[in-house]
Amino acid sequence: MKKDLTDIEKDRIIEMAWEDRTTFDAILVQFGLKEQEVINLMRTEMKPSSFKMWRERVQGRKTKHEKLRDFEEGRFKCSRQRQINNNKISKR
Repeated sequence: MKKDLTDIEKDRIIEMAWEDRTTFDAILVQFGLKEQEVINLMRTEMKPSSFKMWRERVQGRKTKHEKLRDFEEGRFKCSRQRQINNNKISKR
């Protein structure tokens, strides 16, 4: 695993790993971590109970693996979803 990850990068990887539609391939492209390295990062950075819950959630989930997806690309976004700019949700 890459040793020079900042806390911000680790937080983002963990966030992406929890997201249903963010694939492990997307994490690999953005951060250079393979699926097993993401699993190892999650194991070391999370409480054991949280890690277990995450593993049960993503194991076999089609949306986490590019080749198993039923859809081509993109993600659902509600038309009423607010934009996030500089970590603040903008008003409509």
